[in-house]
Amino acid sequence: MASRGFNYGQLMQRALRGLLVEVLTEVAENGLPGDHHFFITFDTAHPGVDISPALMQRYPSEMTIVLQDWFDDLAVAGDRFTVTLNFGDVPERLVIPFDAVRVFVDPSVEFGLRFDHHEGSDDDPDDDPEPTEDDDETEENHAGGDVVRLDRFRRN
Repeated sequence: MASRGFNYGQLMQRALRGLLVEVLTEVAENGLPGDHHFFITFDTAHPGVDISPALMQRYPSEMTIVLQDWFDDLAVAGDRFTVTLNFGDVPERLVIPFDAVRVFVDPSVEFGLRFDHHEGSDDDPDDDPEPTEDDDETEENHAGGDVVRLDRFRRN
């Protein structure tokens, strides 16, 4: 009888998503500690993502949100999280499945995760679009799907 083997890539993605769930659950219960803040990039076309039609039109494939100074009603439920953010002084409720998350960065501690496009796939992360660098760290500027390079936060 042949052995199926282990899909280490899929197991690792599942473990990393578990870390994301744990961190967001802690923040939902107790708020952001210290200088921690997050950039979360997600696939807006992923099944289960629920954002307003205006945001979907503006970000048809990918969006980056910032959890830092103002966010409300962060909740973790099963396979997704929900949060309310301001976009041009208009509060918007977002529902984001964890499988839709592509990048999670906490620049305050130089920590970041990049998730595969499909859990368990052999997608090459080099196929992702190149991140852009923007010195203005506002939610508006990072809500367009930009990925934050950790190099800019490293101390020399």
